Amino acid sequence: MIQANLVFLFNTTWQILLWMKKRKFGAGKWNGFGGKKWEDETMLACALRELEEESTIVLRDADLIHVWVLHFFWEAKPEWNQDVHIFRGTYDGAFAETEEMRPQRRDTDKLPYKDMREDDEIRMPKLIAGEQFDLNFRFDKEGNLIK
Repeated sequence: MIQANLVFLFNTTWQILLWMKKRKFGAGKWNGFGGKKWEDETMLACALRELEEESTIVLRDADLIHVWVLHFFWEAKPEWNQDVHIFRGTYDGAFAETEEMRPQRRDTDKLPYKDMREDDEIRMPKLIAGEQFDLNFRFDKEGNLIK
């Protein structure tokens, strides 16, 4: 099972910083920053590395809180199955567009769900509310959410 992470940053006025992925898996969708864990790193180190690579934002270990784990299962591509560790933090500083991502702050009550993954409508309200939990998502061979 692939081990990965997503980082969601909120500013002090409770806007969330999302990115539009420009290429590869998830292209054209808004999401948090993140990616796959390298064999020799901790999940927190992976979250910090991916955040810096994708947004130019540099944070410290103490700036992120591990809030939950999502489990994704792909019916037609079991090699894509993954545990995704979700981290949350507060950040009011600058950020920049990168080759892979276009970041943008969004009001938490106006998220662009039509331009996000199907499972985001289930999990994002829980993240915004500060809930901690463990969720499983299953996708069919076309990548549509089954349950």
